[in-house]
Amino acid sequence: MHEQLNQYIRSQIDVSEDELKSILCCFKPLQLRKNEPLVIQGQTSQRTFFVGKGCLRIFFINEDGQEATRYFAFENQFATALVSFITEEPSDEFIEAAEPTELLYITHQDFHQLLTVVPQWEKFYRNYLEKAYVNNTRRLMSFLTQDATERYRRLMAENPMVVRRLPNKLVASYLNVSQETLSRLKSKI
Repeated sequence: MHEQLNQYIRSQIDVSEDELKSILCCFKPLQLRKNEPLVIQGQTSQRTFFVGKGCLRIFFINEDGQEATRYFAFENQFATALVSFITEEPSDEFIEAAEPTELLYITHQDFHQLLTVVPQWEKFYRNYLEKAYVNNTRRLMSFLTQDATERYRRLMAENPMVVRRLPNKLVASYLNVSQETLSRLKSKI
């Protein structure tokens, strides 16, 4: 899995062999069972995760007590409870494995240490933050400007693996629709 991370990092930034070794040695492996939690609401997010195999789900509990999924991270994607990771305050989000998952993680301390010892790591972090910002803004805009059918079509066009690999309950939570509505959308489209 370190080779997978190696390739991903090299696709994002230019680093020397020594810098790459410094980065990779900060990442530790972790295996999770399906539904196993990594971060629970109220915990401070102290790690960032790279998914080697499987899927992580980031979600929160809305005012009605329902789970609302914000993000799925599949293979070769990073995930964390970003607000908590940045602010070092308790998280409003949960992170759990949506499938059996193999990942690598880096601690908050090691992540920030890399910012001082590997100059390109700052570019890597900036790219990560920019992608997260764009993703979150697009998701928010979709809820404000698109109906459920349009959101489902967009999901199928941009990230069909969500629908193919995950249970309807999680897909419905991501689209902010009931499971019944999702079933109707699937049969219609």
